[in-house]
Amino acid sequence: MTTQDLQLLAHDCGTCPIRHRAVCARCESTELARLEQIKYYRSFQAGQTVVWSGDRMDFVASVVSGIATLTQTMEDGRRQMVGLLLPSDFVGRPGRSSAAYDVTATTDLVMCCFRKKPFEEMMASTPHIAQRLLEMTLDELDAAREWMLLLGRKTAREKIASLLSIIARRDAGLKLRQAKGSLVFDLPLTREEMADYLGLTLETVSRQMSALKRDGVIALEGKRHVIVPDFDRLLEETGDDSDGGYLN
Repeated sequence: MTTQDLQLLAHDCGTCPIRHRAVCARCESTELARLEQIKYYRSFQAGQTVVWSGDRMDFVASVVSGIATLTQTMEDGRRQMVGLLLPSDFVGRPGRSSAAYDVTATTDLVMCCFRKKPFEEMMASTPHIAQRLLEMTLDELDAAREWMLLLGRKTAREKIASLLSIIARRDAGLKLRQAKGSLVFDLPLTREEMADYLGLTLETVSRQMSALKRDGVIALEGKRHVIVPDFDRLLEETGDDSDGGYLN
């Protein structure tokens, strides 16, 4: 499906591919009509910068298709990937005038954008939007805490398995199915980007991906197409226990 096709599909909120997970998920028809008046679409090619850290942001947006990265640049020029933006994720912060991170399209990207000031006014008068944004913010907080555990305490194999499980779970959610049994998805990151995101070397990522494939945890078609024969088996490799913590 082309970028133009996705924009046409998303133009009708009723058929939007991220409608059930986006910030507008709980909006009623009258609220969607108000959003329609302040929304527009932007497309970015893979590798293109959406916004630089510190730049003024006059919009907020939902990712319709594609993947973007959040990156922080330190004073000495080193860069660290600190997050991923997947379809239905929200970009920008109401009440904040500038971007906190560099946002870069990893793949071709389509975003449904809302002019910031009218969106902020709608938040004040539309509980459905404010409530859904709060839920998404809390989910993002949970994900950040999970990532702290992943980077700080997990082995290289567990890090790779955790990243794959996160992407598989999100992909299943967008397809309105549960993350269980056999799952198939396309990996949105190159091996180099995975290494950067996980704090590993490229060689370690390649070695651990090969080990997971050899052990039957995953199957690979090409470099990006991932098949998970049994999602529970993949979860076992993440080092998490049934309560969401980690094994001692």
